[in-house]
Amino acid sequence: MTDAQQKAAAKEFAGQWKGRGYEKGESQSFWISLLQDVYGVEKPTEYITFEQQVQLDNTAFIDGYIDATKVMIEQKSINKDLRKPIKQSDGTMLTPFQQAKRYSSELPYSRRPRWIVTSNFQSFLVYDMENPSGEPEEILLENLPNEVYRLAFLVDSGSEHIQKEMEISIKAGEIVGKLYDAILKQYKNPSDEHTLKSLNMLCVRLVFCLYAEDAGIFGKHLMFHDYLAQYRPKDIRNRLIELFKVLDQKTDERDPYLDEDLAAFPYVNGGLFADEDIEIPNFNDEIMDLLLNEASIGFDWSEISPTIFGAVFESTLNPETRRSGGMHYTSIENIHKVINPLFLDELRAEFEEIKAVSVIKTRNKKLDAFQNKLAALKFFDIKTPRLIQFNYSYSCKVA
Repeated sequence: MTDAQQKAAAKEFAGQWKGRGYEKGESQSFWISLLQDVYGVEKPTEYITFEQQVQLDNTAFIDGYIDATKVMIEQKSINKDLRKPIKQSDGTMLTPFQQAKRYSSELPYSRRPRWIVTSNFQSFLVYDMENPSGEPEEILLENLPNEVYRLAFLVDSGSEHIQKEMEISIKAGEIVGKLYDAILKQYKNPSDEHTLKSLNMLCVRLVFCLYAEDAGIFGKHLMFHDYLAQYRPKDIRNRLIELFKVLDQKTDERDPYLDEDLAAFPYVNGGLFADEDIEIPNFNDEIMDLLLNEASIGFDWSEISPTIFGAVFESTLNPETRRSGGMHYTSIENIHKVINPLFLDELRAEFEEIKAVSVIKTRNKKLDAFQNKLAALKFFDIKTPRLIQFNYSYSCKVA
C-alpha cells in the first residue's frame, strides 16, 4: 500500500466512523477495519484478540490486545471522556487508562503491553509504557488521514510513527534554516543586534503563516502562498508589512476599503504581529522560491505536532542550535519528564477538580479564574534565556 493509498483508506475509514461507535456492538468491527483497511493487515482476526479474560477479584475482559506489537486497547463508546474516571463493577472509579493498567498488572511479564491505547471511536489516546506517567499523545479520528503514521506502532514494533515525527522535524528545521540564511543576506547590517532580533521575529511570523494556511487557521489552503505569489519579489517587503498589520487588527477595526485579499485574513490574537518596528529587508528570487515552492507548496506544516512545532520556533530563534541545516529535537517523552513534575501535573489536577464541580455557575467562575491564572504564569528557559508566558488562548509568547 502506497502512502497515497493509505491516506485515502484512512480518509474513508474516518468518514465511515464519524459520529458513531458503540462499545459493546461495534468495537471489534472498528479495530478490524482499522487494521485491515488502513494498515494492511491481511488477517486481522488472527492479528488482534478480543475479550481476553484476566482475573482480578472477578473475571474481567481486555477489549483488544495485539501480541505482535504489545498493544493493549481499552475501548469506550462514542463521546465518553477518556480522561474521566468511570465506575467499575467493583465500585472503584478508574479512567480507561487506569483500567487497562490494572489488566496489564495481571498478565505475565512477557505479555505486558508496550503501548496502551484508549479510544472512544472519535479519538485515540496513546500511552507509552516506557513512560507510564507521561502525557498521552492524542490522535483525532478526523485527523487520521494526515496523521496515519502516528498509529503505525499498531503494526510496526519499531515505532515508525516516532521516527516519522523526527523526520518531519528535521525537514522543517532545514526549511527554516534556509529561509533564515537567505533573508539574513538581504539586511544592510547583518550582524546588528536589531537586525538579528527582527529576523528572528520575521521568521517566526513566516512559519506561523505557513502553518496557518495548512492547518486551516486562515480558512483556505495555500492562502498565504496565493497572497504573495501575485507580487514581484521587490514588492514583497511592503506586502508583508501590510499583511502583518492586518493580522494584528480585529475585523471591525480595519479599513473598510481594505483590499479583498487582505481583508480575507483573520485576526490573530496573542500579540505575534503587534510589533510593527521590526526591520524587514527586500526579498529576491531565491527567497521567493524557498518561501513559495519549498516552504509552502512543498511541505505540509499541519503534519507537525505542537511539540515539534515549538522546536521549529526554537530553531528559528536560536540558529546556533541548528545541526547541519536541521534542528535540535527534544522528544515528547523527555520534555514531559521535566515539565510534568515541575508544574503540569499540578495544573492538570487543579483543572480536573474544577471540572468535577457540579454547580455550573460556580464551575464557570472557577474556570475563568483558572484561565487567568494560566495567562499570568511565567517560566524562564535556562537553555535559551527567554521568558515564556501563557496567553489567554493557551499558546505561548516569547518576551
